[in-house]
Amino acid sequence: MRRVSTRSIVACGLALGAALVTTAPVLAQATSPRTITDIRGRRVALPDGPPRLLIDDGRHLIALSLIHPDPVSVLTAWPRDINRITQPVYDAFRAKFPRIEQLTQVASSAGTFSLEQAIAARPTVAIFSLGQGPTDAQIAQLEAAKIAVVFIDFFNQPFEHLERSLTILGDITGRQAQAAAFLDWRRARLTRITEAVKRRSGPAPKVFLEAHAGLTACCNSPGKGNIGDYITVVGGHNIGADVLPGATGRLNVEYVVAQNPDVYILTGGPQVEKAGGYVVGPQYSEARSRAALQAMTARPGLSLLSAVKAGRVHGLSHQLLNSPLDILAVESLARWIHPDLFAGLDPSATLREMNTRFLAVPIEGPLWTNLR
Repeated sequence: MRRVSTRSIVACGLALGAALVTTAPVLAQATSPRTITDIRGRRVALPDGPPRLLIDDGRHLIALSLIHPDPVSVLTAWPRDINRITQPVYDAFRAKFPRIEQLTQVASSAGTFSLEQAIAARPTVAIFSLGQGPTDAQIAQLEAAKIAVVFIDFFNQPFEHLERSLTILGDITGRQAQAAAFLDWRRARLTRITEAVKRRSGPAPKVFLEAHAGLTACCNSPGKGNIGDYITVVGGHNIGADVLPGATGRLNVEYVVAQNPDVYILTGGPQVEKAGGYVVGPQYSEARSRAALQAMTARPGLSLLSAVKAGRVHGLSHQLLNSPLDILAVESLARWIHPDLFAGLDPSATLREMNTRFLAVPIEGPLWTNLR
């Protein structure tokens, strides 16, 4: 029988010990649950295995497409709220990812939450918009059904919550590096604007932003927070925030005329076409959008505004707001509100770079219109 030396035994023992030391952390990591903290501050344990997500807002699909090459592959249910992403965008997703038509339809954040619907969709993680979705009692029922519940926010406080919300989506889908890369890119562009605004002196230009222009009688406007935050960040003064107590409300024409804003900005899209409002998006020509913009400024009272007479009227796709695509809106607003300060900004170039570097399904324009 071959003799084994003491030196060999010691060497083998050291090798085995080193292997155990090296392997132990890996085993501990593999068996410990993954946890995240959502926007409500809730600690949520994520299930093992590939995610099967339920989302309550179609714009979350756009957010996922910034960080995942096949965002539809991680979904099991969504609200099919095509109006929030527009028909051409949905058609592009369907052409590239036909499975989208097989997803279970659930209530959107604008509708009434259905516990039975959510459980029947059999997601592993249900993602809800902050302030919407299930009650605490219903969350407990979802968790009893082995469904993790996560809240994110691209709507209520976009500048405070957007980065964390996209990071959460990256954590859930295992696309942390991709989420970080996009957020670094967005943050650099946003910082360029905010730093320039800080260096500016003088009063902030008065801005009247009419949301979903033409959908109802004039004039829907942001108040404090939400879309109004975009105006503040780029150095404008939102006249709606002076009188509206909430995030949104309605201004009468007399108030708008009395304020005589320096800049008049409208948001719109296909959702207001039937009402004869401001339309913009890939299904409309630039001439059609400009004609709709001109029609909005011709309404009683609004033609008296100095902004209209000076041609400082601009239209923006509402779909760019309340989503990580909002950097396109921020750059557009900055250029319109401070044309002297941000003449070098080119949102069209930003869109091209976003399409090339990040989006799984490119977003097509036009997404904004100038009166002149």
